Amino acid sequence: MIRFGYGTNGFANHRLTDALDVIAELGYEGVALTLDHHHLDPYADGLAHRVAKVADRLRTLNLAVVIETGARYLLDPRRKHAPTLLDDDRDKRIDFLRRAVAVGDDLGAEAVSFWSGVRPAHVPPALARDRLVDGCAQVLEGTETMKLGFEPEPGMLVDTIAGWRGLRDALGAPERFGLTLDIGHCRCNEPDPVPDCVTSVAGHVVNVQIDDMRRGTHEHLEFGEGEIDFPPVLRALAASGYRGLVAVELPRHSHAAPDVAARSLAFLRRAEEESRRESRHESRRFGLEGGST
Repeated sequence: MIRFGYGTNGFANHRLTDALDVIAELGYEGVALTLDHHHLDPYADGLAHRVAKVADRLRTLNLAVVIETGARYLLDPRRKHAPTLLDDDRDKRIDFLRRAVAVGDDLGAEAVSFWSGVRPAHVPPALARDRLVDGCAQVLEGTETMKLGFEPEPGMLVDTIAGWRGLRDALGAPERFGLTLDIGHCRCNEPDPVPDCVTSVAGHVVNVQIDDMRRGTHEHLEFGEGEIDFPPVLRALAASGYRGLVAVELPRHSHAAPDVAARSLAFLRRAEEESRRESRHESRRFGLEGGST
């Protein structure tokens, strides 16, 4: 059975404790926690105490957790998502990612997720690539156990699964350098059907984000508003052997977070049940065919 979670970046108007309570009450089994100025700020005073309190709350609510690092203005109040691993001042991003790993360790997180960033216009492509490889290597050096999920993001330097494969090879294919797979991004940016994308990376995925999307448009949509047929996707996830969280990623829906989260889980459970019916039907069909030969 797939374990569904919800991203705290879709609860931006809630206190973190309130968001966790609502997510658990709705029936989710985990949370994708985006470290931010209002959600477990890794730069504010008393971090160890605050992390311990969140860890206690997660245990009480029986919520698994992954750490997301896509806060928009945490590191720079004027530049969205900056600095990235590609910027001149990229050391600040590396420090943030190391802090995220440390927080993840203390929370018992299943993975820490991050991305490359958009290449600055003044940075040549080759230099941007070198900076990315070096930055990822430094983050890897800062942890011995945490799984890192690198996310291909539309519009960024690494925007496809193929790009992630190339980066992983450049790092020497470390076991802990896995993939964060955003299902919506597969529809938006990948040449293959979404279920095929899932199957192609079986064994490498350490974190899954799920949302609806349309081809060529990077806009996270509620389920049913985009072009993705979800039962085959969930079926592919189940067949791939992935057992981590599958967390709803709707960062622009905080204005109606409790209602959106409730609708999302109801949709996913219906889609999961339909995927099971399809699997049972196919098993019976192949069983009958096998018996007639």
